[in-house]
Amino acid sequence: MADSSEGEEEGKLTGGNQHLVVDDDLWDMAAKKAAWSVSSCKPGNGVASLRDDNLDTFWQSDGAQPHLVNIQFQKKVKLQLVVLYVDFKLDESYTPSKISIRAGDGFHNLKEIKVVELVKPTGWVYISLSGSDPRETFVNTFMLQIAILANHLNGRDTHVRQIKIYGPRPNPIPHQPFQFTSTEFIKYSILR
Repeated sequence: MADSSEGEEEGKLTGGNQHLVVDDDLWDMAAKKAAWSVSSCKPGNGVASLRDDNLDTFWQSDGAQPHLVNIQFQKKVKLQLVVLYVDFKLDESYTPSKISIRAGDGFHNLKEIKVVELVKPTGWVYISLSGSDPRETFVNTFMLQIAILANHLNGRDTHVRQIKIYGPRPNPIPHQPFQFTSTEFIKYSILR
């Protein structure tokens, strides 16, 4: 897995990966455990387009910036990676250029945890939620908000084709302080 996209420097991401590649120890946290909403959308280009695994569809905002994608979880979850598919070649001025990631218990106490500038991205863009401290490998939160603060070429509305949210895979054996890493050990880890 790439922790960030090609050419990362001081919060700027350039390029993008054509294929989604994520470590085996991460899993899609928002697949079934989250409620998704957006601040606005054009008819037919709503929140469902962000989760349909189709790179030809997209969410298109409709209104003033910032454009928001809200992901709310039923219980507190550990999140480690946000991956977006954006395409400057197809979307031009609709492509996000500045994104803020915010986390909290709900709308009332969201705190900005990451700000990223995208430079003409085409493909999957990886945004790690890890902090500067090596012990901060994930964010523990009830809600994640992705705010599109600006678009390329001063565009007003935005296009985002896909969003994936990843967190650490839970230990398959509850109440066990360590985690087996090989399939062989996991297979024989429970006594009958």
